[in-house]
Order: sequence, then C-alpha cells, then structure tokens
Amino acid sequence: MKFGPASPADAIGGVTVHTLRQGALVLKKGTTIGPEEVEALTKAGVKDVVVVRLEQGDVSEDVAAASIAQAVAGEGVNVERAFTGRANLFAARPGVLVVDRAAVDRINGVDEAITFATLAAFKPVVEGEMIATVKLIPFGVEGKLRDAAVAVAGNDALRIAPYAITKVGVVSTLLPGLAPKVIDKTLRVTAERLAPAGAVIIAERRVPHDETVLAASIKELLALGAELVIVFGASAIADRRDVIPAAITEIGGAIEHFGMPVDPGNLLLIGSAGGVPVLGAPGCARSPVENGFDWVLMRLLAGIKVSRSDLTGMGVGGLLMEIVTRPQPRTVPDIEGNRNVAAIVLAAGRSTRMGGPNKLLAELDGKKLVRIVTEQVLASKASEVIVVTGHQADLIEQALNGLKVKFARNPDFAGGLASSVKAGISAVSDKTDGAIVCLGDMPLISSALIDRLIEAFEPDRGHLITVPVNDGKRGNPVLWSRRFFRELMTLDGDIGARHLIARHAEAVAEVPVEGNSAFLDIDTPQALEAARRG
Repeated sequence: MKFGPASPADAIGGVTVHTLRQGALVLKKGTTIGPEEVEALTKAGVKDVVVVRLEQGDVSEDVAAASIAQAVAGEGVNVERAFTGRANLFAARPGVLVVDRAAVDRINGVDEAITFATLAAFKPVVEGEMIATVKLIPFGVEGKLRDAAVAVAGNDALRIAPYAITKVGVVSTLLPGLAPKVIDKTLRVTAERLAPAGAVIIAERRVPHDETVLAASIKELLALGAELVIVFGASAIADRRDVIPAAITEIGGAIEHFGMPVDPGNLLLIGSAGGVPVLGAPGCARSPVENGFDWVLMRLLAGIKVSRSDLTGMGVGGLLMEIVTRPQPRTVPDIEGNRNVAAIVLAAGRSTRMGGPNKLLAELDGKKLVRIVTEQVLASKASEVIVVTGHQADLIEQALNGLKVKFARNPDFAGGLASSVKAGISAVSDKTDGAIVCLGDMPLISSALIDRLIEAFEPDRGHLITVPVNDGKRGNPVLWSRRFFRELMTLDGDIGARHLIARHAEAVAEVPVEGNSAFLDIDTPQALEAARRG
C-alpha cells in the first residue's frame, strides 16, 4: 500500500487520507480521486493531496473487515455491511453472548491494522443489539494479513446462546422479623429479572427456615415442572452444611459450588437436583441492582453450565460497586456501640407557605417552634446538635439562646432544602459515625423517637439508614451513616434525599412508630392553628 502526497493528476485512483478544505472546496476523507475531483482540486489551486493506493495483493478496508466479521460470526449473529473499514455485528436473537476470548486475542495479535472488539462475555443481549465490531485502521491491508486473521478466528468465535429455561420455581424461607412485603418485593424483582429471557415463575412457596420443610418444597416445585429452582433464605447461607444446601442434599441433589468472588453476590450457592439447577440466592438478589446473582442466573437461563472454574474466574471485574453494608475500618474508637451520631436541625427556610411570618418563630404553649424541636434533640442521645440557619438567622439564633448548639449559616437557603442539608453535613464533626437530619417545623418529634432511630443504627449489621415508619409510610427524621455524606452533598434544589433511601434499600432499617409525630410539619397557618388546638 502506497501512502503519500501526489499532484491531483497523479492522484487518480487514490483515496484521500484527510478531509481537505480550500476555499469553496470540501473533499472528504476516504474519497476516491477521479477526473471530477482532479478538476475541482486544480480549480481550487491545490498542488498536492495526500492519498493512499492499494498495491497488488492488498485488499480494501471494507473487504478485509467484512471477511473477518463473517469468519467470527457464529449462530445468532448478523453482520452489517462494512463501511469506512468497519463491520459491525449484531444479535439476531435474544440470549447470552458467548465469546471465544482466545480467538479474539488471536485476531488482535495478527497485526496492528486489524482490531476486533466485543461486549463483555456472557452479557445478556436483545435482538438487534450491537455486540462486536471489526475495524481496519488503514485504508487497506495486505491480503495475507486478512487471510491470517480469518484463519485464526476459528469457528463460532462469537455466538448468541438462546434462552432455554422458561419455568422457574421460587422458595422463600421464613424467620421471625422477615416482613411479607420483603418477599413480595423479592418475587417482583425476580420476575423482572426473568422477563427478558422469556422465563416466568410457575410457582412460589413460603416455608419455615427448616431443612426438612424446605427439601419438600424444592421437591414439589421440581414435580411441577420447574426447570430452575431459586431459594431465597431468610438467613444468609453460612456453610455447606447450612439449611439450604442441606435441603438440596436431602432430596438427593448435589452442591456444586458455594461462594463466588463477586461483590455483591459472595454468598451464592449452585446446586442441582434431578438434573435441574438449584440456586441458593445471596441477599443482594432481592435488589434489582446488578450483582453476581445476575451473572449466574442469565447463563443458566441460556442453558450454559456454570462450573467451579467459571465462578472462581470472576474475580477480575467482580467488584461491581462499593458494598455500603460492609463494615469498614474505623478511625475513631467505638462510642455506644458505634452510635456516635450528630443531629442536624434544619431551620433556614423562608416559610413561604405561611404567607409572611416565619413559622419557626411561631409559638406553641408559649415556646417558639424551633426551640421546641431543638430542646427535644438536645435531650436525646445525639452527640452534638447543629442548627442550620439562613432566613432571619439572627432571630432564629436568638430564639435558641442558652442552648448548647452549634450554628451553621446557610447563605444559599433560598435555593431550597438541599442547600441546608449540605450546610449541616459540612458542619458535622469528623468523629461522628452518622447524622440524623431533623426538620425545625416538626414539633411532635420527641427525644425518645430520636433515641430509637439511633439505637436502630447498627453499621456492623448493615443498618446504615434508619427511618420512622407507620403503616408503610416513611417519615422524618432520618439518620444517615457517614458513608452517605458524600452523596448527601450532591443534593440540589428543594428535593430531599428520598431517592437515596430507595437507591440503598438494602441499608435501610425501619423503626415502627405510632401516631403522626414523624409526619406532622407546620407549613401553613391552618396547620399551626390545628397544632395549637390539638
């Protein structure tokens, strides 16, 4: 292949290497020079143009890319027509992408001119999804390089394994304290996971966390025609002799592997009974967020056996996210069982819905609203109390005269609630393990409620966010582990942090409360009058 500058007349048959602009002339990269291009170049006063010419034995970029793409495409793979040296490959059906890693490496090792990239191996794909691309770097290559790449590709270097399992049985074991809504959500999430594969839950059972009862339920689901059984334990599997693996072996099944180097997903168990795979799901499988359970489940649904070596080979890339519920080394000594919690009272708002007066300075039983809330917070087990002020800051601070609190002024209070949360978090001492965010307009919040939220805060058990709940409705205040301070600092506008609670559902501990103390805030004159009457 020849490469270099040539006069317009001598460039006929060559392909432009760069886009050329001169005056009104625009000649795009990849244009084959013909008589019309020569005339246009000459008229524009162009003396030289950089072109590439194929020599005997060379093949063009499109021909080379197409040849290699066709060579690697196995079952369930379509190849798009090559263009500008690129041939894209697409899934012709839904399934799991199977990649011959060695073949990909061999192709990329032939020559720097030839590149082949794919999606991650065993990724679930949908019909029409782009799964790989072959790209030629230069405008052409020696034919022998193209032939070498085709030769080392082998057969079926890339294929789509179609989904084969459609009937799934689910067993959930029960222990005291496991709410039915947790199981309901787990089933919902599982059904959503199965849907892309065309699989459905044909039956589900809820049984005590007992080896014998569980064994009978698994056997029942197999008799109903389940092609895969998933067991969600009320308690995580701790050993090969634990309840779930013991139940599998009791019905003549086998435990193939326990544990995997993927986080979240460590405590996954793969077994089988009567030739049907049985999965002991890790706790993270209750969450819709991708975890190691997905990696194994989708392969099994496509009829791909997951061996011990497959599992042990998942360590590189297996850290999918920071596991917020995992204990971390502490830089300060434990205080009250790692419950050194600061309290933040938000008192910077403009009380716009009150129609003028600052609601926090309104009185209930002869005491200003903000002082009522702050005194309850001070009476709790909170290690320090920070009051965020903004609108009428001097008057708010004067109303709290004599109380042992630290003030944090929020100059951006007009921007909404988020700015006050950030001001409060920024003022929290480094030694604290968490912060409970209280609203200054909730006069029924008691020190006892705050103490209950602090007591429920148990990082070593994964209880990193604690919230009061009544009849399924979540209220305020909310206690946040220090681990979430960085995310709280990203809040914006007048929206609170409810979406963070949803994002980290596995870290939430709900504290049941009675009455409306965790829900009553004074936003309007009518609410204030109702509070005075009640």
